Amino acid sequence: MKRDVWTLIWTVLLFFGGGVPALAQRGEAGLFQTENARSHAELARGAAYRPGQDFTWIHDLICVGPPPAPAAPAPERDESGAPARSVWYSEPVYYLPTRTPSVAEGVIIWALTTSDGIILYDAGFDYSVEEIVDNGLRKLGLDPADIRYVIVSHGHTDHYGGARHLQDAYGARIVLSQTDWDLINGDGNADAIKPRRDIVATDGMEITLGDTTVELHLTPGHTRGPISVLIPLRDGERWHLGASWGGMNFNARYFRDEAAALGAYRDAAMAYRDVVAEARADVVLGSHFMQDMTPEKVNALRFRAPGDPHPFVDPEGPVRHLTVVGECAAARLSAETESN
Repeated sequence: MKRDVWTLIWTVLLFFGGGVPALAQRGEAGLFQTENARSHAELARGAAYRPGQDFTWIHDLICVGPPPAPAAPAPERDESGAPARSVWYSEPVYYLPTRTPSVAEGVIIWALTTSDGIILYDAGFDYSVEEIVDNGLRKLGLDPADIRYVIVSHGHTDHYGGARHLQDAYGARIVLSQTDWDLINGDGNADAIKPRRDIVATDGMEITLGDTTVELHLTPGHTRGPISVLIPLRDGERWHLGASWGGMNFNARYFRDEAAALGAYRDAAMAYRDVVAEARADVVLGSHFMQDMTPEKVNALRFRAPGDPHPFVDPEGPVRHLTVVGECAAARLSAETESN
């Protein structure tokens, strides 16, 4: 992978939800009755936490299952039916937060500046894209007209909803896997927010813009075709490599049943872990902020002294993250198949 100079800016769409109950209260011990399932679960647990590199939320989500949804009042909505600006908007301060009480986790839009324009990884919602991406980039001294590519991690509206606006306003090229282009085409959302079919991502494909190359890997499980990425990074004179996992949880509705979804998710996580290990990636770039406690790392940057390590950098982090999600999926799959 070509590893040249670029700048990373994160726009975080923050969605506040209730805390995750203690693992013991959610019955983890009762899930894994077979030796094989317990072995996978122990590997996941062992990789889930280090100070400053916290993957316990995603561990709990996949190993145990989603916590009960907290009760929340219906958000105020504007005349279009979207959540009102007062519900989700926050001023950008180093990163760009958006609030909503209706979703338990947040979406992260990563903006990569290159010598020939900007590559976005994800586009957020249709109702927030102008404030969060267009105006947010301007407030950070960047021009949204420089957006050349939008790599959409997968075909859900919190990730692709803003892509049509970026396509129409700036001529941005939109990148999705074939299966997720098809998913968007038939998802029942308004055609006005769906991007026109453009670039089809394939496994191992590279997107090069100016001096920067991003490597794409297809990692099914959350949908049939999420795109995970390897992104070159620089902190001062030091080079790093970021890895982002293109989907959060496994998702049975796109597969024959839950076992098929778990198997696809497990296999993709383990295969991508091998890619990440060989490439020596040392930065986890979350696609949702609770995935790796992104806001805590961003906050740590405020207090970083000259010469201190970068809070996002951990040579073991990307492999640990993928170990957590892959081994949790393997444990769940073993528990389901071996008990039948």
